[in-house]
Amino acid sequence: MDSRLLAYGREVSALLSSDSAIGMADELWTMFSGYMLAQKELGHCPEIANTFFTFKDLLLFFEKIERIKHGD
Repeated sequence: MDSRLLAYGREVSALLSSDSAIGMADELWTMFSGYMLAQKELGHCPEIANTFFTFKDLLLFFEKIERIKHGD
């Protein structure tokens, strides 16, 4: 097995040791929601589309991790 792949797996495991994938996704929603609510005060953000797609990719990642955990 590729040592880099094993290292990635260890890092994901360490990340999820403090919370479940579902919990992490919930926290992401909380952070992103607060960020979106603050946009009115923060002003125009030309990178908001990139922020959204990064957020979406992270959510999909945690959903996939949860499926893997349950053997899907």
